[in-house]
Amino acid sequence: MKTIQTLLGGLSVAEFLRDYWQKKPLLIRKALPAFEGLLDSQQLIDLACGEDVQARIVTQHGGKFGLQHSPFEPGDFEHFGKKKWTVLVQGVNHHLPEGAELLKLFSFIPHARLDDLMVSYAPRGGGVGPHFDSYDVFLLQGAGHRRWQISTQQDRTLIEGAPLRILKDFRVEQEWVLEAGDMLYLPPHCAHNGIAEDDCMTYSIGFRTPAYQELAEQFLVYLQDRIEVSGMYADPDLKAQKHPSEIGPAMLDQVEQAIKQVRWDREDIANFLGCYLSEPKPHIFFDSPERPLSEAKFRQALQKQGVVLDLKSQMLCHAGWIFVNGEEFEAGKDDYPLLRQLADERELPAGADIPDACAELLYQCYLDGYLTPR
Repeated sequence: MKTIQTLLGGLSVAEFLRDYWQKKPLLIRKALPAFEGLLDSQQLIDLACGEDVQARIVTQHGGKFGLQHSPFEPGDFEHFGKKKWTVLVQGVNHHLPEGAELLKLFSFIPHARLDDLMVSYAPRGGGVGPHFDSYDVFLLQGAGHRRWQISTQQDRTLIEGAPLRILKDFRVEQEWVLEAGDMLYLPPHCAHNGIAEDDCMTYSIGFRTPAYQELAEQFLVYLQDRIEVSGMYADPDLKAQKHPSEIGPAMLDQVEQAIKQVRWDREDIANFLGCYLSEPKPHIFFDSPERPLSEAKFRQALQKQGVVLDLKSQMLCHAGWIFVNGEEFEAGKDDYPLLRQLADERELPAGADIPDACAELLYQCYLDGYLTPR
């Protein structure tokens, strides 16, 4: 609790959620007093060159921005010279255990809202320009210093033709220079501009806010494999029409009644959310163990070592249902508390009393590469 209050500048979680979350920015000096970062700039560049990593390079030259997307080679970083540039790497928590541990500090926000940990590096003057995001973000400063300028302006007109969503008319209302361990919380649509004062690295903990349109579209996709509409169109009493191209009222009535058979309830919506929000991003893949343990040996390891989720795994739960990387499982009464603990803490300790059905599910997740013995 003391760590959380330090992280939130002396505020309790309840106070932060009530007064700041999705409402207004909050600057927190020394949110993590001993924090210097989790990796250096070269390690971040090496990570950006990984095959399964999402990364971007943003350059500035002559007042114009340039944008390149991964994959990258080490040589891509050798010719920037005195250009102002930035490298941004998404999903660092999927590749760095320390990144996953850092995210645990923010577990006062539901896991269903978590996007990822993005880490950026920029030499002096580097940045991505003034912009706004549609999600909540905590900007934690690692090595170096970054100047943050923010604005609550309503004008969100963008520069036309720019490769990035850069605000055309950014009006600074407040600004601060953050050093290692300082953090800035920004709610959605708060305009901001980060400029490196020296070689610096910033850790962005992002929480997504999906659009209702997106959710509705994906819910219909989810339903298509789970609905059954009986019967087949028939018109034995068909009458001749004056205009054969016109869709007649009898057809409309019949199809309308058929489509009204499609039903869903709150449980369907909950299960959709569990699957959709835990679904891995398209570039994420899981590797099954090369030499998998037998189920008996896995159970022994489960008792002696416990298990931990793969860094890329997302696990959610609701009312007896478990959702792992887009898959849904109904858990038994005795299994659910243990599986919820795994979802909450991303690990189960050694020595836990694990029922057979729960162990079978964990073994299947192990074979799929979703978790592993510690």
